[in-house]
Amino acid sequence: DRVQFHDSPTPLFDAYGVEAKITRALDRRVWLKSGGYLVFDQTESLTTVDVNTGRFVGKQDQSETVLKTNLEAARTVVQQLRVRNIGGIIVIDFIDMDSAAHRQQVFDVLQDSARSDKARSNMLAISDLGLVQMTRKRTRESLGQLLTTACEHCHGSGHVRASQTLAYEALREVTRRAATEAPRTAVHLAVHPEVADWLLDHEVRALRALGDQLGAPLH
Repeated sequence: DRVQFHDSPTPLFDAYGVEAKITRALDRRVWLKSGGYLVFDQTESLTTVDVNTGRFVGKQDQSETVLKTNLEAARTVVQQLRVRNIGGIIVIDFIDMDSAAHRQQVFDVLQDSARSDKARSNMLAISDLGLVQMTRKRTRESLGQLLTTACEHCHGSGHVRASQTLAYEALREVTRRAATEAPRTAVHLAVHPEVADWLLDHEVRALRALGDQLGAPLH
């Protein structure tokens, strides 16, 4: 009785918005209804979840705003752990709360939400800094591991070198090769357009000086 026959001309994934949900489940940032957001970061040893107020400023005092965001985050974190099938060691960094009663309230909601999760989890009480350490049983690969692969440019780090950094690396490479290779009538340096723009905007004098050093025009 849980299976239904889909006979609509609309593709199944489109009818239920599956593609959009998969995209959201792979995003690093998860927005909360209040305007706050969560940031998920996975490493080889653990997963961290950072809670932020974002656009939510609230109509009450700051402590109530923080409490409301943390309560919503506690419920959403458990839901996202299930959707993303994240297991192992997990550290949740809630927004700092001065009130011990507020910290206990957030922790109680987190525990209650985890009771409906089929994967067994254990968690330590929320610390004065707002950190919760927990473990969740691994059942299979996470959604990210199943559906994504490391970027060939950043190799999974999420960062590539800046245009300025690459520009100076290119200039040093020209200098190194000029010291070991025979003199040329001209030197052609091929770089990414953004790197070329940076060199022409900031280091025209350096390019001319390097051409003089090479004894050949540098293009």
